[in-house]
Amino acid sequence: MSFVCIVDDDASVRNGVGDLLNAVGYTTVAFSSGEEFLASSAVDEALCVLLDLKMQGMQGLDVQRQLNAEHRSIPIVLMSAHGDEDTVRWGIQHGAVAFLRKPFAEDVLLDSIVLAIGRKGGAN
Repeated sequence: MSFVCIVDDDASVRNGVGDLLNAVGYTTVAFSSGEEFLASSAVDEALCVLLDLKMQGMQGLDVQRQLNAEHRSIPIVLMSAHGDEDTVRWGIQHGAVAFLRKPFAEDVLLDSIVLAIGRKGGAN
């Protein structure tokens, strides 16, 4: 089974995004930290990952660096209420499909996921 992974230390974001995605037919799995996500088997089954930039512990770009170092081709959609231009640029230049500034509209989120999953399909 493949999942859309949600990695965010804010439970309300994990729950809200998860509820929306489940309602439109995606299977989701949520993680409260980058470390928890990287240690899980979902890394091997992720269709894409919604990755918060600013979290307790490992930051979103640290997770992205780790995935890149391990040559894992999981499409990443970065999200944050606090993403500065340089951070966002680095993430996009190093493989992220999109950046969503919180709060984001449902249709923007869904469009980003479709783009990310399409990217994964094109990579195989």
